Amino acid sequence: MALGIRKNDTVTIISGRDKGKRGRVLIVDKIKGTIVVENCNFVKRHTRAIPQKNIKGGILEKEAPMPISKVKLFCPECQNPTSVKAKFEEGKKFRSCKKCGTILTAKGA
Repeated sequence: MALGIRKNDTVTIISGRDKGKRGRVLIVDKIKGTIVVENCNFVKRHTRAIPQKNIKGGILEKEAPMPISKVKLFCPECQNPTSVKAKFEEGKKFRSCKKCGTILTAKGA
């Protein structure tokens, strides 16, 4: 996952119950190989009230981590989910769309 998906990228979910949804990446965990996508993969958590921390009890809905293999990067140029390939120009490394060849972002940007 050297080039793969980074925080704030727009991704499309390609499998699972949220298949076809598009969202922004909030968290990337390289060690576990999971990501959290905004407004996707909601789960319900039962929580106990903690008055000292102003936490209300009840059933909360929040985004859960999902495997990176279940998402693909969304290319704004060709409007399709795509894989990423490395492209070298002028001694710099870029991420580019495998389908249309558009440069997505510079490495480190």
